[in-house]
Amino acid sequence: MILLYVTDAYAVLGGLERVLADKMNYLAEECDYDIYLLTINQGRHDFPFPLHHKVRHIDLGIGLHQQYAYHGFKRLLKNRELYRLLERRIHETLLHVAVDVMVCVKLDFVGVLNKVRRNVPLVVESHSLCKAEEIAGAGWLRRLHVWTFKRQVRKASAVVALTAGDARDWRCYNQHVCVIPNVVHFSDRCNNNSRTENSVVFVGRNDKQKDINSLLHIWSLVYAKHQDWTLEVYGDFEINAPGIRVFKPTSDMMAHYSCGAILILTSLFEPFGLVLPEAMSCGLPVIAFDCPYGPAEIITDGGDGFLIKNRNVKAFAERVCQLIENPDLRIQMGQAGIESAQRYRADVIMPKWKELFEQLCRKG
Repeated sequence: MILLYVTDAYAVLGGLERVLADKMNYLAEECDYDIYLLTINQGRHDFPFPLHHKVRHIDLGIGLHQQYAYHGFKRLLKNRELYRLLERRIHETLLHVAVDVMVCVKLDFVGVLNKVRRNVPLVVESHSLCKAEEIAGAGWLRRLHVWTFKRQVRKASAVVALTAGDARDWRCYNQHVCVIPNVVHFSDRCNNNSRTENSVVFVGRNDKQKDINSLLHIWSLVYAKHQDWTLEVYGDFEINAPGIRVFKPTSDMMAHYSCGAILILTSLFEPFGLVLPEAMSCGLPVIAFDCPYGPAEIITDGGDGFLIKNRNVKAFAERVCQLIENPDLRIQMGQAGIESAQRYRADVIMPKWKELFEQLCRKG
């Protein structure tokens, strides 16, 4: 089988890129599929994670960002020009590669893929919530922009959501929706008995979704009681506050999970929340707000971590302090997390993808 994955670029040390690499590598190695990664504009960026030798990369070299050098009507004209070029180059690619299934990783490209794919099945991956703009309070122009992409999802052969909640929302646009959680990247060196630091770990981008203000408020309450503990933040941040250390993102977060004691997540919404099962697989209890939709489908409240209702910052800080003050509870929850994270092993998740692809090919 020949699969074509389409995304803007494979260049960032992020969860999407981590999962994309794991999926493509598995399908190439274990299923003997021929995998093509089609990027719109990779530029000179290195790959953030290594790819199997059977994963071939094609870059179209189209800088869609060029449109933002213009304003108003001129920007619309430039956008149209660039997307026509994109359509033409994807069409040329399909003339040389006999693709069996196309997988759209970014919603922005669903429309152009519908134009060129003909009878080739198209799978749309939902890596952001269907209602992300609504939850984040985005402006009307952004919502209108995303709505035009969502209308194109109606024509897709299938939509894959990461959670049941997001799947329900996508069924307003397409009835062929299934739930396949993310594959979690595990490390054999992690266990819940190797804790060496009094540290709480946070991993995330510096954007509105991750709600850094709540993170800082929570930590101020925790640090007032436990000044021998530190908050280790992994992301592109500039934070100058007591008890906080900031580190650049890294491709080997497992090494840092294995030293930390607790992982916290303060997001307003999470399509999945990959850091949660990653940290759990390393024996860390996790704490997150009960936001749409990922944390509630990953965390068993009181079992392998805590879910905090109603964005209650004080309750969140109290749970962090509870784990700090009770090492036995940390170990107990950490062990439960190691076991529950096994739901997301590649050999559990990837057969679902294989079944979907083969089903779509049979229909075609």
